[in-house]
Amino acid sequence: MTITKRPVPLNEMERLLSLSGLDFDFTAHKNSFNDLAELAAKIAGTNISLVNLIDSYTQWTISNHGLDIEQMLREDSACQYTIMDADYFEVEDLSNDDRFKDKFYVTGDPSVRYYLGVPLIVDNGLHIGALCVLDQKNKALTADQVALLKIIAKEIVNKLRSFKAMESLSIRIQESERAKKKVAHDIRGPLAGIIGLSQIIEGQGLDNEMEEVLELVSLIQQSGNSLIDLTAEILGTGSGSNFNGDQFNAFNLSVLRDKLEKLYGAQSRQKNITLLIKTSLETEMEPISSNKLLQIIGNLISNALKFTPANGLVSVDLSLSNRILQIVVADSGKGLSDTDISDILNGNSLTTLGTEGEQGFGFGLAFVKLLVDQASGEMNIKSQVGGGACFTVTLPQ
Repeated sequence: MTITKRPVPLNEMERLLSLSGLDFDFTAHKNSFNDLAELAAKIAGTNISLVNLIDSYTQWTISNHGLDIEQMLREDSACQYTIMDADYFEVEDLSNDDRFKDKFYVTGDPSVRYYLGVPLIVDNGLHIGALCVLDQKNKALTADQVALLKIIAKEIVNKLRSFKAMESLSIRIQESERAKKKVAHDIRGPLAGIIGLSQIIEGQGLDNEMEEVLELVSLIQQSGNSLIDLTAEILGTGSGSNFNGDQFNAFNLSVLRDKLEKLYGAQSRQKNITLLIKTSLETEMEPISSNKLLQIIGNLISNALKFTPANGLVSVDLSLSNRILQIVVADSGKGLSDTDISDILNGNSLTTLGTEGEQGFGFGLAFVKLLVDQASGEMNIKSQVGGGACFTVTLPQ
């Protein structure tokens, strides 16, 4: 079967990395851009405006005006062409354009005809998404209107950066508060031991046997050494120092599970696939680093959904052991050959059609492998053609 070539920026991997650098939770700031989306619609004179971020597989709508939508497959979107354009992308009548005339938003509700998208551009010139305006009537915007939309797009990017900065600051404040509590807790034990042992020696007075005194002094020395080790750990000078921000991160497996179910539940229901996400009860409340987790696991889930037929199963198992996070994403899909597995692990995977003709962009799994490598993790794949696939990722915490 011939695969129609999809629009993919030449710097797609750099674009995806730039988007992942924001580490943006697509559901967290739904109302934060509503005023800008509404302003864009008023400037353009359209009924609909959307703020979209585009990853390997999905277009995520982080704010909308006039159309209640949260996501769609990237291959169905018009904004996939906007991120290709250096300036803006406009279609005056989608129903007369072969690329869009059969899309669900053209043939059915809301029966969109007009589209104009302005790319969301970060400092290095990469297009991470688009601000778009749409209408049920054919239109054409003036140069002044387009210029104003570009200003709004810049403000959206500024807001995205601000959220990232505020999140980093919030984590640092939380780290500081938890660090104080940890220091107080960890110091209290050795100090109490020293004081208690000293009181024993003092209380027994002349009745102390030399052997007992030496044993108690040895215990006091051990407690003193514990304090020294703790001090070195806090200052970051100890060989086993692990006193850092990640251990104070409020993010945990329970939170991660809920976010994944919210983000990818719609995609699984659309294909009538069961998405089952499980965590270990013993460790699901332990804090973990959220860094790039949604990007890594999300791409694996999207890939699994792409290659799993209707009535199939995609399972995600999340567990934590000895500060190693293990992610297992398994599906009942079409499976992979040994060559396919080798290409993925070597970063040479190519796009193939999904079970319902979904057309990928060839970067999803390569992007996952890159993120896993950057996090000093490992990715392994077990599969056979026709027998589903199982991706196992381990990430040190």
